[in-house]
Amino acid sequence: MKFLVTGGAGFIGGNYLHIMTKKYPEDEFVCLDSLTYAGNMETLSPIMDKKNFKFVKGDIRDRDFVYSLFEKEHFDYVINFAAESHVDRSIENPQIFLETNIIGVSVLMDACRKFGIKRYHQVSTDEVYGDLPLDRPDLLFHEDTPLHTSSPYSSSKASADLLVLAYHRTYGLPVTISRCSNNYGPYQFPEKLIPLMIQKARKNEKLPVYGDGKNVRDWLHVSDHCKAIDLIVRNGRDGEIYNVGGHNERSNLQVVETILKALGKDDSLIEHVKDRLGHDRRYAICPDKIEKELGWKPEYNFDTGIAETIKWNVENQEWLNHVESGEYRRWMERYENL
Repeated sequence: MKFLVTGGAGFIGGNYLHIMTKKYPEDEFVCLDSLTYAGNMETLSPIMDKKNFKFVKGDIRDRDFVYSLFEKEHFDYVINFAAESHVDRSIENPQIFLETNIIGVSVLMDACRKFGIKRYHQVSTDEVYGDLPLDRPDLLFHEDTPLHTSSPYSSSKASADLLVLAYHRTYGLPVTISRCSNNYGPYQFPEKLIPLMIQKARKNEKLPVYGDGKNVRDWLHVSDHCKAIDLIVRNGRDGEIYNVGGHNERSNLQVVETILKALGKDDSLIEHVKDRLGHDRRYAICPDKIEKELGWKPEYNFDTGIAETIKWNVENQEWLNHVESGEYRRWMERYENL
């Protein structure tokens, strides 16, 4: 089978490719990535020489390019990780989120219709559900929870989800959607909470925590997420949504305190800053459907996962330094003409 993996030079897509190229040596994986600021060829360096892997530079919004790639490669499956995904950036500049996360999705699905695929899979987020109150721990997001978005980012992802379902109903396109909780793990771009706090703590810099820090997220190790996607793509039911959660709810403040303790740093480094606009209070996923239908279970609990993630960040300073300094862009330049 041949898989198109869009956004594969990013955090979750890159981890997916690391795992799947090893697990399925008989399958072929083509990574399509436009190498925006969060796309990093260094993330893919461990698999660049694998016989079942190929990298292609391109933009999912470019219809002519996407069609030519589909015509050439004859894909069986398409997994769309490609997305603008940082909430703060979406508040500052919503347009690029609408272009990539909605228009790009429509281009990919039109290509799937034109050239025929076994399944299109959309990687979505629990943020499309909005948020839950802190004083109701019994409430969880289910697949039929109404969409109630809070940011331009989550609105663009919800729009894409609705478009995917519409293509299934109107055109009969075989599709699945996964909505995950907050991911963490190796190769995460250091603008996100966990790698950002690890880096700042190691440098003895202030750790900025939005508002009171009580906002709660359900943390999912990226490898557990990737394995869930694999099960959905290969065994899920067409037209279905699957929630993927880690059963690991922690407040932002608890996450930061855990990182400081692991690194032997003092809580005095915490600095509460002005809260994010429209900041959701709590996310919590109910993954019963994927557990019952597909037999998926997360392998990581948060304590084990965060310890491993901190260790990875400490031991991979070259990768992180290249990202922070912009040096990884030089890596990309060699692929400009691909």
